Amino acid sequence: MSKAIRIHRTGGPEVMVWEDVEVGRPGPGEARIRHTAVGLNFIDTYHRSGLYPLPGLPAVLGREAAGVVEEIGEGVTDLAPGDRVAYPMGPGSYAEEAVISADRLLLLPDGIEDTQAAAMMLKGITAHYLLRRTFRLEPGQTILFHAAAGGVGLIACQWAKALGATVIGTVGTAEKAELAAAHGCDHPIVYTTESFVDRVKELTDGRGVPVVYDSVGKDTFEGSLDCLAPLGLMVSYGNASGPVPPFSILTLSAKGSLFLTRPTLATFIARREDLLSAGRELFDVVVRGAVKVEVNQTYPLEDAATAHRDLESRKTTGSTVLIP
Repeated sequence: MSKAIRIHRTGGPEVMVWEDVEVGRPGPGEARIRHTAVGLNFIDTYHRSGLYPLPGLPAVLGREAAGVVEEIGEGVTDLAPGDRVAYPMGPGSYAEEAVISADRLLLLPDGIEDTQAAAMMLKGITAHYLLRRTFRLEPGQTILFHAAAGGVGLIACQWAKALGATVIGTVGTAEKAELAAAHGCDHPIVYTTESFVDRVKELTDGRGVPVVYDSVGKDTFEGSLDCLAPLGLMVSYGNASGPVPPFSILTLSAKGSLFLTRPTLATFIARREDLLSAGRELFDVVVRGAVKVEVNQTYPLEDAATAHRDLESRKTTGSTVLIP
């Protein structure tokens, strides 16, 4: 018997329960993992609240973790017991142990610690698909990245800077502005005290930016469109302030023939080869030191409800890890 954080109904952090769960043996193509560190992500709160429905209840929360392979199932040839691994999109990571499809696991290089890996898999591969595939960033371009002091934001700002971009980022407090600036954000904007639209226009001499990466959603969506140059791309990839309400598609025409996409990580790493490629690029920039992954908060796994409250009230910065 193993322990896990499960929900039996959707709602606030109070619905999260630390309880015994049965972890079976791995079947064909699977591996049983003993978790050493579990990543905390905003999408976990969406699953808990019901904004993003889970396939069924009760359910173990969580999407990413690092750990050690304990046992492999039939047909698994590229993993062995004792291997250090991590994954970005496995179901049910808020657990001491889990059985995971082997094709979702990445072997960890020696230069990356387990807590680092748990903190960066989902966030780092999200940054990869945003910067390298959704809009392939080139040297000399200027971008706007919302929530620049968040887990994805701190990784993406550093990565964008390493690619030669100028980074404008929004944050909620002066303290978070300092943090973002220390992680590659050239122009942090405290959106609670000044208009990020006016500031972006000022910084770009009125031209706007070719791309906006927006995980905030409802509160920033219209302003984000106003920050784009003609033919610019709006990348809406999260709903931290709530989902974007319906709008007329003619708005995109009126604001300069804009493009809009709503990508998800699952689509970009659905193929094993795409997951491996993204993992290689992420591990490379981290091992080289171009991107530093800092775990700013840790909580015992059994206190995951407290971590959710702190995350939703914006008390956290950067990456948070739960320790089984």
